[in-house]
Amino acid sequence: MKRAWQSFALASISALVLSGCDDLEAVDDVQRGDGEGAIELAEFPDRPYWGDTHLHTDNSVDAFGFGVRLGPEAALRFASGEEVTATTGAKARLSRPLDFLVIADHSDGLGATRRLYDAPRIGVVAQNDETLLRWYDMMHESPEQSQLAIAELITAAANDTLPAALRDPERQREATTEIWNAQLELLDRYNRPGVFTALAGFEWTLMPDGNNLHRVVMFRDGSDRTSQVLPYPGLGTTAEQLWDYMSAYEENTGGQALAIPHNSNLSNGLMFEMTMPDGSPMTAEYAAKRAEAEPVVEMTQIKGDSETHPFLSPNDEMAGFGVKGWELGNLPLTARSTPDMYAGSYVREALKRGLSLEEQLGVNPYAFGMIGATDSHTAMATGDEENFWGKHTGNEQANTDRANQPQNLGTRQGRFGWHYLAGGYAAAWARGNTRAEIFDAFQRREVYATTGPRMSVRVFGGFGFNESDWDGDWVRKGYTQGVPMGGELADSGEAPNFIISALKDPDGANLDRVQVVKGWLDASGDLREQVYDVVWSDMETRARSGGKVPAVGDTVDRATATYTNDIGAAELRSVWTDPDYAEGQRAFYYVRVLEIPTPRWTLFDAARFGITLSEEALADSVAQERAYTSPIWLNPSA
Repeated sequence: MKRAWQSFALASISALVLSGCDDLEAVDDVQRGDGEGAIELAEFPDRPYWGDTHLHTDNSVDAFGFGVRLGPEAALRFASGEEVTATTGAKARLSRPLDFLVIADHSDGLGATRRLYDAPRIGVVAQNDETLLRWYDMMHESPEQSQLAIAELITAAANDTLPAALRDPERQREATTEIWNAQLELLDRYNRPGVFTALAGFEWTLMPDGNNLHRVVMFRDGSDRTSQVLPYPGLGTTAEQLWDYMSAYEENTGGQALAIPHNSNLSNGLMFEMTMPDGSPMTAEYAAKRAEAEPVVEMTQIKGDSETHPFLSPNDEMAGFGVKGWELGNLPLTARSTPDMYAGSYVREALKRGLSLEEQLGVNPYAFGMIGATDSHTAMATGDEENFWGKHTGNEQANTDRANQPQNLGTRQGRFGWHYLAGGYAAAWARGNTRAEIFDAFQRREVYATTGPRMSVRVFGGFGFNESDWDGDWVRKGYTQGVPMGGELADSGEAPNFIISALKDPDGANLDRVQVVKGWLDASGDLREQVYDVVWSDMETRARSGGKVPAVGDTVDRATATYTNDIGAAELRSVWTDPDYAEGQRAFYYVRVLEIPTPRWTLFDAARFGITLSEEALADSVAQERAYTSPIWLNPSA
C-alpha cells in the first residue's frame, strides 16, 4: 500500500513538473521574488487591489472529496481572468480579473483524498480499515456519496478519529513536500509584478470538537524562501505553535508571514476568548504574540458573515447580515450555539474585548484589520452574486436546485443552500501590485472587506480635517496629517474626525449610506458600541425620523432578478467628527458602506433556471451588500 501511495504521488508530481518545464525556464527572477524594486511605485497607495486569500483546489482533502477536479493552475488562470472549464463541465470566467490570489489548501492531508481515490482498491483493502474502505467505495460510487464521505471525514477530523492511514506523518510529509514545491514553482510562473500577484499560503485547520479555529497563513516571499518550510499541520497543534512556526520561518529565512483567522462565527465562542485557551487569565505575552501574528481577520465569506449578531447589537438595524443558518452551531453542527457564546464568535465584539484586554495587559490581541474572502472549494475565486459557483462542486451551477437543498458540511441537518453567501473579497490599498506591496498592506491593516461588490472606500482619521479638504489633495493630507484605515491615533484632547470617501462599484449598484461603527471602553470599564449614519443618498428627502434614516427603497424585480440605479448615489463622502468623544477614552472606529438592495445569487438562480425558491429562501433573496473598513483606533495619550 505504501508503495502504491508513493508511486501515485511521485507519478503525479513528476507529470506536473515535466508539463511545466518549458514554462519554468521562462520564469524571470523578478517573478520568483517578493517584487521589491520590480515596478515603479506610487508615492501613496493609489487604488484598492482586489483579491481572494482563501481558495481551495483539488489538493485540499475535503475539496477533492466534494468532487473538484481543478488544481492550482486552473485556479490561477481563473483568478487572472481566463476562462476555465468547471468540474461539472460548464465554462466559467470572471467578468473582471482579480489582482492577487492566495491558494490556501488545507495543510492537513494535502492531496490525501486524491491519492486515496486513485489508489488501487486492493491496496485500500490491505489497510484493514473498514472506515477507509467505505469512504473509498463511496467516493467511487457517485458524487453524492463522495460528498457524504467527506462530510464524515470532516466530522472524524473534528473528533480526532481519522483512520490511521490518513494520519501517518511520514507518508504525509513526503506527499506534502512534493505538492508544496510544485505549487511554489507554479505560483512564481503566474506571478507577474504590476499585473497579477500569486502569493503562497495554506490553511491551518484546528477544529477542537468541531469548533472552527481555522487560520489562513499568507507569505510575503517567493519560492527561494517559502520552499524552506512546509505548511504547518493543524491536527494536534495549537495556535501558539502556529505562531512559533511563523516566527521561526521569519528568523530562519528573513521572510515574513501572517495568519488570518476565519469563520469565527462557527467557533462557538472560542475564537476571541477573554482568557487563554485553557481558561486561565490571558497573559501579556500571549496577547502580544497573537497581535503580531494576526493583524487581519476574515470578516465575511461563503460560510456567513462574522461582523456581529443581533443579540450582541440589538440597536444596529443592519446587524445580522449573513447570520442565518450559521448561528445554529459549530462547523459540522456537532454542537449547537447558545447566545452566551456569541461574544467570542463575532468580530465587532472581539474588537471591543481587545480594548478591555489592552487596558488590563497593555497589549490588544484583537486589534485587527478586516478582509473578505471566498473559501471556495471549487478552485474558482468568485464572490460575485451573478457568477456564484458554489461552496464546492456539489453545488456548482449544474445543481440548479442548490438553493433549496440541505448543504451541511457535517452529518447533521439544519443548513440549506440559500444560507451560503456568494463570498467576499479583500481590497488592499497599495502602491503597486507586487507580493511585497500587497502583503505590507495587510500587515499595516490598510485593507477592507466587501461582500462581493468592488466599491472603493477610503478613510483617514485625525484631528484637523474639514469639508474644504475635498477641494485639495485630501489623500495627501490624509497620509501626512492623519492615519489611514488600520492606523492608530493618540488622544489629543479633542474629538477625532474622519474624512470618508465611498464610490460605488463601477459595474454595480448605487450606495445607500455610509456608517461609522464605534466601540469604546467607558469610564466605568463597560464596553459600548454605537452605529452612526454619517452620510446617505438623497439626504434632503430622507430626513431622519425617530433617530433613524428611512430605508432607501427597493428596485429589485423578483421575477427577473434585476434592479435599477434609480435610487441611491454613485458617491458618498463626508467629514465626520465623533459627537460622543470623551477625553482619555479607548475606542475604535470602522466604516460600513451599504449598497441599495440587489438580488442575491439565489434570485439569479431562480430567474436563470426557473426554479421556485422556498418561502424562507425567497424572503432572503434580496440583500444590501456592504463593505467594512479596518478600524482606526484612538488610544489614551501616554
